[in-house]
This record gives sequence, C-alpha cells and structure tokens, in this order.
Amino acid sequence: MISVATWNINSVRLRIEQVARLLREQDVDVLCLQEIKCQEHQFPAQALAHLGYVHQAVHGQKGYHGVATVSRLPFRELNRHDWQDNGEARHVGVELTGPGRGLIIENVYIPAGGDTPDREVNAKFGQKLDFLERMTRWADALDRPTLIVGDFNVAPLECDVYDHKALVKVVSHTPIEVDALTRFGEAHGWVDLGRHFIPAPQRNYSWWSYRAFWREKDQGRRLDHMWASPELARHAMSHRLVEETRRWEAPSDHVPLVTEFDL
Repeated sequence: MISVATWNINSVRLRIEQVARLLREQDVDVLCLQEIKCQEHQFPAQALAHLGYVHQAVHGQKGYHGVATVSRLPFRELNRHDWQDNGEARHVGVELTGPGRGLIIENVYIPAGGDTPDREVNAKFGQKLDFLERMTRWADALDRPTLIVGDFNVAPLECDVYDHKALVKVVSHTPIEVDALTRFGEAHGWVDLGRHFIPAPQRNYSWWSYRAFWREKDQGRRLDHMWASPELARHAMSHRLVEETRRWEAPSDHVPLVTEFDL
C-alpha cells in the first residue's frame, strides 16, 4: 500500500509541528502541501528529512502561494506548470521511482478567484477560469495514469457546501466555476476519489472559515480534491479526511485528505 495525502497548510513554517504530527499519526508516504507561503530556501526541509521525508520538490515564492511535495519514497520532479501565466508558484509534478514506480502525482493550488464572480470587473476571477482552461488542455493530452491533488478552490456539487442556495453566487461554488471544473474532469475522465469513496450527498467538507467553524452550524465546503486517472482509480483502496486537524491549536482552515493505493 502507498498512501498519498494533500493539505493546504496555510504557511508550512507556522505549522511544521502539525505537519510532523500528521505524518506520524497517519503514516503517510507522500504529502502534497499547498499555500506553503515561503521561498524554497525557507522551506523546513531539514525538519521533514529528519522524519524520513528526504525526497522533496518545493516550488515556492515569497510570502504567498507555493506548493511542495515531500516523500519517504524516491521520486523525480517532472514539471512546474504556470497555468496562471503570471509566474506564481502553484504547481509541481513528480513521478515515483521506487515503490509505486511510475505513479505521477500532480500537486496544484488553483487560485481562489477573488470576491466577485465576474471576470469583467474582477481580474482574479478571470485568472482562475483561465487557469482551469489551461489545466483542461493539459489533461486532454495525458496518456499516463496520473493522480492530481490539491486545493481546487471549487466545491462542484450542491452537497459540497453547507447551503447551496446561499452560496450559488459566491466564488468557489458558482455555475461558471463548476462548469469549468467539469470540463477539466471530462478532459481526462478523472475519477473524483472523494465522491467515489464518500458518495453524494454525504457530508464531505474540507474547509471551514475561521469565523464559522466553531459555530453551531457546520458551515463547510469541499474545496480540496484528489482525482485519479480511470486506470489508477481502480487501485485506490481507501480515502479519508483527517478532520481532527481543524481542531488542533492554531490550525489551517483546510484539513488533509489521504488516499491509499494498492500498487
């Protein structure tokens, strides 16, 4: 079995102890982090290496965004796509070269898209849609089993948010974003592992606002995803959310997802 996790950590240096705790408690082989918020030379590489995660691919930038994939299994870095076409660090891809040899893991942080779902008045929303379009063209040409994971910043199904009617005009759940993500899914026939193992309409949230999480109502959204090529999805044995991390001291607003594969 090989376990792969994804987590928008919202500052890896601030939460390196939480990362270490997750790796110990969940026995993760490969961890994909988003929003590391640091340059590559600032990444806590040594702390993770001491835990056995000596294989690292870090695509960082100063203060914002950034992704990193760390592993106790050997891999080679494949690519760093600039799907936003502005130089931001939002993707890194690797291929396992030891156990699980040949498994490609693409780690992506899709832009949030600002507050207004209109590209004419909100450039960030347009950048998000363009990012998804470029990803779709890339996916259409894929010819190898691939796992793409990360913070997609889109909750595609009505049951992926706590209140569909209240959020249908809110960025992350608007029809235009859902349509764009649907086209991406269809471009490669991706299997959404979150909904494969936790079928709709079961609760399956991965993000809660810092302001809303502790309210009586469970106001979550499913923004984080793990999608597999059809042939790879057949090897997926389990999938879970590690929701208890949201209750740790000074947590990220996202929780990790973990999938186990029999490879």
